[in-house]
Amino acid sequence: MRKPSAIAVVVLALAATSAFPAPATAPVKHRAVRNAVFVGNNWDGTADVIYPRRNYKRVARINIIPDIDERMLEIASNPERLAYFLAIREAVGEGHDQFVDDMFTTKDGRLLIVSRPSLADVVGIRLNTGKIVWRTPVEGQRSDHMAISPNGTRVAVSASTGNVVQILDTRTGKEVGRFPSGDSPHENNYSADGKLIYHASIGRVYTPTDQPEADTSKGERWFEIVNAKTYKVQRKIDMGEKLDEAGYPNMSSAVRPMALAPGERFIYFQVSFFHGFVEYDLKRDKVTRVANMPIAQDVQDMPREEYLLDSAHHGLAMNGRGTRLCVAGTMSDYAAIVSRKSFHYKLIHGGKKPYWSTTSRNGRNCYVSWSGSDRISVISYRKRKEIARIPVGDHPQRIRSGNVRTSWLREQLQS
Repeated sequence: MRKPSAIAVVVLALAATSAFPAPATAPVKHRAVRNAVFVGNNWDGTADVIYPRRNYKRVARINIIPDIDERMLEIASNPERLAYFLAIREAVGEGHDQFVDDMFTTKDGRLLIVSRPSLADVVGIRLNTGKIVWRTPVEGQRSDHMAISPNGTRVAVSASTGNVVQILDTRTGKEVGRFPSGDSPHENNYSADGKLIYHASIGRVYTPTDQPEADTSKGERWFEIVNAKTYKVQRKIDMGEKLDEAGYPNMSSAVRPMALAPGERFIYFQVSFFHGFVEYDLKRDKVTRVANMPIAQDVQDMPREEYLLDSAHHGLAMNGRGTRLCVAGTMSDYAAIVSRKSFHYKLIHGGKKPYWSTTSRNGRNCYVSWSGSDRISVISYRKRKEIARIPVGDHPQRIRSGNVRTSWLREQLQS
């Protein structure tokens, strides 16, 4: 296995003494920042920065693990951490270490915040130097999906084995709150007004007990609605039970990626082992529709035990108008643009093992990562076709829109 390059400890020491970035709430001067797209290359330990206004030119590649030597010394000296580190490599990472899961930038474009699963932490990296300015270990042995508050001051990170979601200050990395989850906390989304957090746990996806009759072995899996100020769980829903009540028995309770419709009455989500997605009415507290999507021929008879971490589909986004969804058909190697009204769809074949979908900041395009092909696609919601294809690093997963300083972007474009 290819090992990441090491950075001298002296560089890490200098990074630790560097000044903190300006507070995320500080006013940003007009045109001081530009929109950029960040792609996390999980197995590489890097993040590619793509500028959408220059024909999706890749302008930089950020090293997310400049402290790898120090982290590996810590892991090797702790038998429990080492055991988990190796288990994550084999059971979750398909034989690879997981160095980049999720990432967001601060409003001022100075700091990139990244969850690093195998290193069980979250770090804040200053973009103009590439140095880590803060690091926060998570509860337990693995960090996972994150969400950033609309005002950019808080980031929620799932601690996979700690069964909690921790809320961190984006400026300092200090924990300011937490709330309980089920087994293997996973997806997080803030409401548009920042008052709520929509959270889901996925259970023990690494176990071989994948048949419906052994479903309870997966542990507790909940969809939760959390007060983003007090961090109190306001509602706790077993989506497997709700699906059963709606006439869809033997479906998993594990909610995967989700998309909130404008107004946030309806939520759309994927569940383990299912090739499609579910529409849920939060006001009526019931499943209203289920969309069945195509299954590739070589997957139709595939045992559940061979599914990638229980995922049939893993990636769901909605356009800005709330009329179309963008689906990552992970096991069947397609993306799809789906009408929210009719569930009619058009498939796009842009690579292998699509692992995430994200809507562009202007709401018009969908970004899809093809983790098995080391590239991403830009797909037009209106045209329902791929309009750009960009090569990235090894095993891209999460894609996020963020901010970069205009001065930093100019330097990258000129280099």
